[in-house]
Amino acid sequence: MGRIVPVFLALIGLAAGVGAGFALRPPPQEPARINTCGTGETPGEPHVAIASPDHVADPEEATHEYVKLNNQFIVPVVENGDVAALVILSINLEVAHGATEQVYQREPKLRDGFLQVLFDHANAGGFKGAFTQSNNMDVLRHALLETARKSLGALVSDVLIVDIVRQDS
Repeated sequence: MGRIVPVFLALIGLAAGVGAGFALRPPPQEPARINTCGTGETPGEPHVAIASPDHVADPEEATHEYVKLNNQFIVPVVENGDVAALVILSINLEVAHGATEQVYQREPKLRDGFLQVLFDHANAGGFKGAFTQSNNMDVLRHALLETARKSLGALVSDVLIVDIVRQDS
């Protein structure tokens, strides 16, 4: 009896996982329409253009790429001389197409500048209270973008904060 219960629980877990996977699967993609009349339109129907999966809808996306900085940024929030919390951020840069290698070559300088901005933001109270408010995050993004442009110039068009977590002590 002692061996049956774990096997039974494993089977229930497996069935639940399969059921959840089946229920949460993405809907099937609509197949592309094929025009066999050669006129550019199907007889009796208006012309419908369907983009291929590798088609880029936004021309700006073709001229920019995103570079994920290798490690997260860890920022202490100090209150009354003690570390009250840690804020952990992941940052990506939107750069001109083909500039990824230049970003990685200058990453130590970028990280140093970003850490200084993040520490200043923390010391000014930017990570206290409702620190994810839009205005507060905009101020931080703008300061990070200025720092990135000091190092990389016009190659950087935006700074994206893709993850942010505050862990209180």
